[in-house]
Amino acid sequence: MESLHLLFATSEVFPLIKTGGLADVSGALPAALARLGVDATLLLPAYAAVLDSAGSLQQIARLDLPQHGDVRLLQGRLPDGLPLLLVDHAGYYQRAGNPYLGADGHDWPDNALRFGLLSQMAAWLAGEQSPLPRRPDVLHCNDWQTALAPAYLHFYDRAHAATVMTIHNLAYQGVFPPTVLGALNLPQESFHLEGLEFHGMLSFLKAGLVYSDRITTVSPSYAREIQQEPLGFGLQGLLRHRRDVLTGILNGIDTEEWNPAADTRLWATYDAANLAGKARNKEALQQTMGLAIEANSPLLAVVSRIAPQKGLDVVADALPQLIQMGFQFVLLGSGERALERRLRDLTHAHPGRAAVHIGYDETLSHRIEAGADVFLMPSRFEPCGLNQMYSQRYGTLPVVAPTGGLLDTVTDATAARLASREATGFVLERLDAGALRSTLARVNELYRNKEAWLRMQRAAMGRDFGWAARAEEYLALYRNLLARQ
Repeated sequence: MESLHLLFATSEVFPLIKTGGLADVSGALPAALARLGVDATLLLPAYAAVLDSAGSLQQIARLDLPQHGDVRLLQGRLPDGLPLLLVDHAGYYQRAGNPYLGADGHDWPDNALRFGLLSQMAAWLAGEQSPLPRRPDVLHCNDWQTALAPAYLHFYDRAHAATVMTIHNLAYQGVFPPTVLGALNLPQESFHLEGLEFHGMLSFLKAGLVYSDRITTVSPSYAREIQQEPLGFGLQGLLRHRRDVLTGILNGIDTEEWNPAADTRLWATYDAANLAGKARNKEALQQTMGLAIEANSPLLAVVSRIAPQKGLDVVADALPQLIQMGFQFVLLGSGERALERRLRDLTHAHPGRAAVHIGYDETLSHRIEAGADVFLMPSRFEPCGLNQMYSQRYGTLPVVAPTGGLLDTVTDATAARLASREATGFVLERLDAGALRSTLARVNELYRNKEAWLRMQRAAMGRDFGWAARAEEYLALYRNLLARQ
């Protein structure tokens, strides 16, 4: 059978550029599909950081586009050898700040043009005028930054690749004033209730949901949640209308990058058969973060964007009582300034018991996963989540809210699940400070039972969260889609 050609369009990919879980998925899923024989190519903006780290690049096309001007298409490879295409527009992508925000923390004012160009280039590569040696069979778009591509194909291209639109987080929709329609080179007839129009504005994500052939999201539970309020964020009616083409496929994790037995970022490696190295990581983490060196104090951890969506306001509400219960606390992340200040103030009030590192540090995130005993993810919504899977792999038991992918990946430590040795973490009954305190009282009790805790750690570390099975699901979806065309 001839290999399936896939163009995977994304706004970030690990290890070249990362702000969140999308980069991890973009780095891992195409690679897993390639191992199944898929001819996968990634499409990404040529950010300055990407150009600095992408290695040797070759120009394969140059265009002068209305509204955008001079655009180059560069070809290279990711560090793992996967083919890479870069949309090079110096004015759009080579600037200080992250891919979406300036140094002031606000969205770039020209984001509609920046990601409209990315979508337009994805459509061109997937269409009948594609300059590639073989046009892709499937164009896989990810989140709002590439979601206009199916609309470009619908309006301008009769013969084109099949399209798949993946929602990683429906809360971010790429909504802009309708005045950008002309600048995006889209026809006026696209702007209507059953097209791009969304409460008088233009929605990139809605375009992808309307015009793509298939829609996926990153966990089965989230696929159900987004068809209702409040997690539909105004698009629940459209998603219910298209439910026959909507599928929830759980994300995986890179089990080579996240492997406590071989993780070179750790102070000591370990595995499920011998967790002595985990204790050494805990002591080193306590020392590094200025916490009291206490082997028997359960250490809680958070690695997260600091925002109410992540439930960190609830953590802040409960933290003084948790410290009184004997817990230590460490947090790595950045986000809303007021919540950052509140968490910092709480740690200053509890020296030796709590520590916060504002910012992002990949090495420290691995060390926290290895050194902590418990990982907190009390999210108000969580499409999939990756850290609860990293945590289980590292024998760090997660405490999660009952939502999205958290429900799909964590087995609550009920009496029955403990007896059957299936428990791998703790699920909150609801999201508030009282429920968090009561659940952590349950955690504390089990933590003191070293034999039961060790059984849970080993059960968690035995879970298979790798990409192989997920890639099989995506490949089956692609083949089913192509068979129906």
